[in-house]
Amino acid sequence: MSRALERLGEGTVVVADGGTGALLTAAVPRLRCPEEANLKAPEAVVKVHLGFISAGAELIEANTFGANRRKLSAQLLDDRLEEIVEGGVKLALEARDVAGSPVLIAGSIGPLGDLEGSHGADDAYSVFHEQAELLEGRGVDLFMVETFFDLDELVTAIQAVKDVCSLPVVAQLTFDEDAETLAGVTAGEAVERLQTLGVVAVGANCGVGPQAALAALSEMTARADGVALTAQPNVGLPSRSGGRILYPNATPDYFAEFAAQARNLGARIIGGCCGTTPSQIAAIRAAVEEEREPRLPMFVVERDVAAPSSRAAEQTLLERKLAAGDWVVSVELDPPKGTNMTAMLAAAERLGHSGLVDATDINDNPMARARLSALMAAVEIERSVGLETIPHVTPRDSSVMGLQSQLLGAHAAGIRNVLAVTGDPPHVGDYPGSSGVYEVDAIGLATLVSRLNEGEDYSGKAIDAPTSFYLGVAVNPSAEDLDTELERFRQKVDAGARFAMTQALFDLDYLDRFLARLGGRWPVPVLVGIWPLPSFQVAFRVHNEVPGITIPESIQKRLADAGSDAKRIGFELARDLIEEARSRAAGVYVIPPFKEPTAALDLLGP
Repeated sequence: MSRALERLGEGTVVVADGGTGALLTAAVPRLRCPEEANLKAPEAVVKVHLGFISAGAELIEANTFGANRRKLSAQLLDDRLEEIVEGGVKLALEARDVAGSPVLIAGSIGPLGDLEGSHGADDAYSVFHEQAELLEGRGVDLFMVETFFDLDELVTAIQAVKDVCSLPVVAQLTFDEDAETLAGVTAGEAVERLQTLGVVAVGANCGVGPQAALAALSEMTARADGVALTAQPNVGLPSRSGGRILYPNATPDYFAEFAAQARNLGARIIGGCCGTTPSQIAAIRAAVEEEREPRLPMFVVERDVAAPSSRAAEQTLLERKLAAGDWVVSVELDPPKGTNMTAMLAAAERLGHSGLVDATDINDNPMARARLSALMAAVEIERSVGLETIPHVTPRDSSVMGLQSQLLGAHAAGIRNVLAVTGDPPHVGDYPGSSGVYEVDAIGLATLVSRLNEGEDYSGKAIDAPTSFYLGVAVNPSAEDLDTELERFRQKVDAGARFAMTQALFDLDYLDRFLARLGGRWPVPVLVGIWPLPSFQVAFRVHNEVPGITIPESIQKRLADAGSDAKRIGFELARDLIEEARSRAAGVYVIPPFKEPTAALDLLGP
């Protein structure tokens, strides 16, 4: 086995296997993860390994890529971690014995997939260390630490493996067509850092196909110093059909051409990843044995370079007034449940022409009921009416990619103020069987907006120019768990919040108590939510049914005692709160009574 590894230093190519996990997922129904096949369908695992060995693979990976405690716990399989790892290595060894071929067995270790970085490096290290110990103790020849999109996490994994044993380590990252990781690290930067860690090979695997791997290799070749290079790409971009993941039918000749290109760029381990089958590996083997030369010039996409640009200097009316210490008033609007914006625009026009309102804040699918997009409503109001808007944006309904796309589109259309909110949970609305996306929470969304303002996306890649969003966040001074609310508010401010809007308050003692816990000073300007209650029935229901809203018993009693005069009392209470807020906050936003936005003008007028 050592002789096969020595070949890497001699410039000889070692052919690796292909997409074992994807083949098992397609072949074995109802797997929670590919690694479960080690328990449920061991014969299928051996069959896949034998297929790749027969195709000419000299290196096969044990089916242990995601066999770590963190990932298996998400599938309720963490109690069987040792069985799964042991089974993965045992089945690879069995396939080698059956084939009678001296192939190398690699212990595969994949990333934890922690997009938000919510788990620290120490925790990641312990997870990788445990997996490496299990693999080394079962008899693997080397480690393939692969498919990482975060360079720091890959370094942590390498260190964990090296602290367990002295077996060779191959390190592989996933790159896009521009030869960058998800976090914006170039292939050249990656190889320079990784080759100092004592690994035997560095390269690209998975990704969007062979061309992306070749783009990464072309950068690595110029900076690699004594370390072998690798290339194991996906067959191409996958698609989804009826719950199944489908891969393109890349011809063997296409992969033979890829192998020729990769070899010329210095790759010494060449194989495949998701979607590649024994036919592609056989083509790679044939190209290597024939020492095939490329028939086509290599096509590498030029990396886009973001044009340097400073943040736009213009400030919104809201930003200017809050910076000057001027009193600010907003009135909340709900977008229509369909496409007819006539009533919404008429209300916004009346609010704007009143002289009493500076902006309108726009709900994003309130109560988890589908309405016209808050961002699109904001665009139309500002374009047609000229009233400044504060659209709510929630991570409930969109992935990080979708949120970025929506925000960039809104910014291009002129929207600058945004309020990052968690959003009402889906099960309370019209779609009780649905679930929220929540790839990030409101804090993560605030971070995303701040990064766009810095000229980069959520993962750290440059965009063409920085955005200039004026970012607001929600805060609830009447929350039951005040410690958690305080900590989350601090995190939102640290993430870049420039102003805040409270939950609707009916007693400003809650505001005072919250401010005292903050140290007596607001870190950002705050608008207080004012809701003129029209009746005791509404107050009673809201207090008992709406999360986060507390209506003191004294106010409920006053409304109950007022009987038919409750509407007037509700307005008086709201006016009193507005006057009290003048010495405590930077402004107010009014939740209109009776779902009639212009009724708020009666509250704000003389």
